[in-house]
Amino acid sequence: MAEPSPILTGLLCRCPRCGKGKLFRGYLKVAPSCTECGLDLGFADSGDGPAIFVIFLVAPIVIGLALLVGALFNPPPYVHLILWIPATLILSLALLPPFKGVLVALQYRHDAHEGHQ
Repeated sequence: MAEPSPILTGLLCRCPRCGKGKLFRGYLKVAPSCTECGLDLGFADSGDGPAIFVIFLVAPIVIGLALLVGALFNPPPYVHLILWIPATLILSLALLPPFKGVLVALQYRHDAHEGHQ
């Protein structure tokens, strides 16, 4: 049986080995092991990677939309605050788990470990 795609399993927040068990025990807390195949997930450490990728994705989207809304409707500044602060928070919080899942799955696929001296 072929291993599942790390991108797909990561986006679905599933175990990188079997693609069935849940990867997270909470919002971003990686489970100690897979409930389906028993994979020890202690290796999983994505660091700040997910946050960086989310920033690089969400910022251009929100800025582009803010510029578009500003050009088309010319709303007062408080309307921009009402629109874009929640949009930024919602997009960022929604994208963090799948991005972390992808990085953990890629870490598993490539057998990446922390550097040692």
